Amino acid sequence: QAQLVQSGGGLVQPGGSLRLSCAASGFALSYYGVIWYRLTPAKERDLVAFISSSGDNMHYGDFVKGRFTISRDNAKNTVYLQMNSLKSEDTAVYYCYANSEDSTDYWGKGTQVTVSS
Repeated sequence: QAQLVQSGGGLVQPGGSLRLSCAASGFALSYYGVIWYRLTPAKERDLVAFISSSGDNMHYGDFVKGRFTISRDNAKNTVYLQMNSLKSEDTAVYYCYANSEDSTDYWGKGTQVTVSS
């Protein structure tokens, strides 16, 4: 069964770091651009970061301001989101989304990130 499997969320103190992973199972993630979204407690959906299938192009939401880095390892069929200098307002459920040029897409099930002292 083709799916995206997320891992790496949890509870972290303000200023701390987390790395989220989004691993593809049953298909080659190398053909897909990947977006990390987040759903905040206020039910707002933010685009956090995007990476192209080749990894040559990345884009970040304005609120990231150099704190997060999206990357991919196509040999491991995985995309990562490294989050540093976390703030309480980064608390959200983070989802990865993969989309190909033929509009085939997959969603991860989400992982909770809580930033709190």
